[in-house]
Amino acid sequence: MAIDKPNVLVIHADQHRFDCLSTAGNEDVDTPHIAALAQDGVVHTSCFTTFPLCTPARYSLLTGMYARQHLGVANETALPGGIATFPRVLKQAGYRTACVGKMHFQPTYLDVGFDTMLLAEQAGPGRYDDDYHRYLMERGLLDRTDMVDQVFEFRGKAPASYHEDFGSEPSSLDEKDYSTSWIRDRALEVMEGWGDGGGAGAGGNLLMVGFIKPHHPFDAPAPWRDMYDPERLSLLPGWTDANLPRDTRLYNGYFNNQALGPAALKRVMAQYYASISQIDACVGQMASLLKQKGLYDDTLVVYTSDHGEYMGFHHMLLKGNYMYDPLVRVPLVVKYPGNARAGERHDGLVSIIDITATIVDAAGCVLPRHLWAQEQPLEDADRELVFAEDHHGNYMVRSRRHKLLWYKGAESQFFDLEADPDELENRIADPACQAEVQRMKEALLAWLAFEARPAPHEDALAREIRAPNVAAGPDRAASRKLVREWLHGQMDARRGG
Repeated sequence: MAIDKPNVLVIHADQHRFDCLSTAGNEDVDTPHIAALAQDGVVHTSCFTTFPLCTPARYSLLTGMYARQHLGVANETALPGGIATFPRVLKQAGYRTACVGKMHFQPTYLDVGFDTMLLAEQAGPGRYDDDYHRYLMERGLLDRTDMVDQVFEFRGKAPASYHEDFGSEPSSLDEKDYSTSWIRDRALEVMEGWGDGGGAGAGGNLLMVGFIKPHHPFDAPAPWRDMYDPERLSLLPGWTDANLPRDTRLYNGYFNNQALGPAALKRVMAQYYASISQIDACVGQMASLLKQKGLYDDTLVVYTSDHGEYMGFHHMLLKGNYMYDPLVRVPLVVKYPGNARAGERHDGLVSIIDITATIVDAAGCVLPRHLWAQEQPLEDADRELVFAEDHHGNYMVRSRRHKLLWYKGAESQFFDLEADPDELENRIADPACQAEVQRMKEALLAWLAFEARPAPHEDALAREIRAPNVAAGPDRAASRKLVREWLHGQMDARRGG
């Protein structure tokens, strides 16, 4: 018998390229548990982020709004307090709401509607505030590779091997203390508190699980890091033997893209796939627990990512260049309550803001509609066009066949994706394409709704949740100082070791 309030489990990876899943036809990467989830649900093959950067994309998922609407257009921005989010809407409807792992909010424990926040952050001040790094400090442990990769003062002093290996060095942590394992364990602890079967109290739970991985550094722990033989991997579609001049002019990369060769890329891919497979195993454990508790059938489960990763596309790694498909296209698997639509494959264009509407709709709630709201449940979504933007004020408009990248201060581009799926031939000046270019430009102007791009929202008074694990006021400064000094002291002591 179905429960009144289905549970909601949102599993959110970071920087997961859309075609790096077995459900996407990738025969190299092993993801059986996400594939099993897909058998009970729907695989969306053409889902796009609104913004290829962590925080803005996460705010879009929370609100069902584009970044220029919610104003969080950079990683250092807060979300205005008056904007509705799906956790807050579900909380007001009686749901118990929690999040675990990477959220990348500003401030760290920003109140967006979660009752409980157990955080494992990576970049910015969050690593000095969060539960995970306090856990490491209490045990005398250090995520050294991640510190080198993410903290500028140490990255500038990184050994040559770090750059030569493109951040694919072994983790300094055992698997049990690695971020993916810590996040999984906290998620399972939260889910253990969900109801005991299909009776009263079994429903009405929301958990959002944010994994740091497969985001760089590519430092999967043993035994996962030995799971894939680089020499047996195939380069992903879109690899070119050299960088494209237009890409290099825009940004040469967090690492030196020009130094990236096939052998080095395959070593990176082996670790990237290892991180994905480790997350996949976590998905299996969460699904298994739901089944043990008799809650699986009555739970909405979503697997997606904030943005993608080039992983060799156009001879590039990571992100930060043009909004090509491997960067803006994300995996999306949705398992509905009652296992409705089991085994379906949906090829229509959808946006991550449609996930927001789907969650609220499944919970029997209504997301307050903002003046320009455009989200719609995935069941109804099949967009003619999808839109994305970046923190430099550049834009993407994409249909099933065509794509416009409208950039200021850089080369704008137009592609016929049927003839050119790897986005190599810029046809923006082709007379045969002008009608479609103009149509997309007009659609972009209509989507923008107003001429001036709003300033990023920075709110020093943004409210955080109140909980024993969240330091506040003078305690926040003292706690952050303590963790920061510990981490930096450990890095200085182990430098070169």
